[in-house]
Amino acid sequence: MDTGTHLVAGLGLAGLSTVDPAVAGNASLFAAVMAGTIIGSQAPDLDGFLRLKSNAVYIRNHRGASHSLPAVLIWTTLITGAIAWAYQGTLPWLHLAGWVLLAVSAHVFSDCFNTYGTQAARPFTDKWISWNIIHIFDPTIFAGHAIALLLWAFGIFQPQLIFPVLYGLLVAYYIWRTQVHRSVARKLPTLDDSHAEGDAYILIPTITLNNWNVVKRLEDGSFMIGDLRKGELKWSGSARCMEHPAIDQSKFDASVKAFLYFTSFACSEVLEHSYGYEVRWFDVRYRHRKQYPFVAVVLMDKDYSTLGSYVGWLSDERLQKRLRMNTY
Repeated sequence: MDTGTHLVAGLGLAGLSTVDPAVAGNASLFAAVMAGTIIGSQAPDLDGFLRLKSNAVYIRNHRGASHSLPAVLIWTTLITGAIAWAYQGTLPWLHLAGWVLLAVSAHVFSDCFNTYGTQAARPFTDKWISWNIIHIFDPTIFAGHAIALLLWAFGIFQPQLIFPVLYGLLVAYYIWRTQVHRSVARKLPTLDDSHAEGDAYILIPTITLNNWNVVKRLEDGSFMIGDLRKGELKWSGSARCMEHPAIDQSKFDASVKAFLYFTSFACSEVLEHSYGYEVRWFDVRYRHRKQYPFVAVVLMDKDYSTLGSYVGWLSDERLQKRLRMNTY
């Protein structure tokens, strides 16, 4: 989920903590729990500071080790320990730890529902878990939290009533979205006039509940990109992965290694320039206005020696500007 949603979720879990008699009856513990749930709901994304080192390091590690099973326990221990130290050990730390653990776990679990996904099952597997059920920013989830927090802030209802209802409804919402996703995914071959045996589909959520983006991987390794609107599937583009010595050489670059580590929906193309070659890798799941903003690009001379590289999210215009800076 996005940072704003994780923030309101941290506040919401603080409100939910009032169902715990120990929290509700102790103002200091409630303040500590609120700090813990807010920090805990953000902590796994502190790997964002890896951008300071390089985009390649960030892409390779974001939502990786920081969202793993050991990390959930480590974040919980660190946050609980820091808050307990600040209160000089006067709080019932097991209650505090329980709510911090819930906040961190909720962050990691909710991130599994979007397209980016996490490596939440590490150390047992490095596989990316991305269920493609909830958009990275879901208006329903954010608005539900916002309304509940306003009801609490203005004293219209008690938090012991507001937040159990909110999270009960959100659990039902997640279940409903999961069922809808499965139902629509099963229907995709019947909606596709060009369907052939061996075609594989991925259904990607959008910010609009009833609209989906669709990627079809053909048996020859190429892709079709389209969308599903009001039950009608339309293909709007295609991506055929090229073969070229420059592409093979680009796989040794750190930016491309990070990119390919993250996605199994990568396609590549080569552009020839006066100085040599531009190898562009792009993730076909992320298509916006006929562009693929998530890319890894390597510039090479005619002997396939690297002149510069980049991995990250950019519009085509900003990417071209960056490439010109690297070339001249």
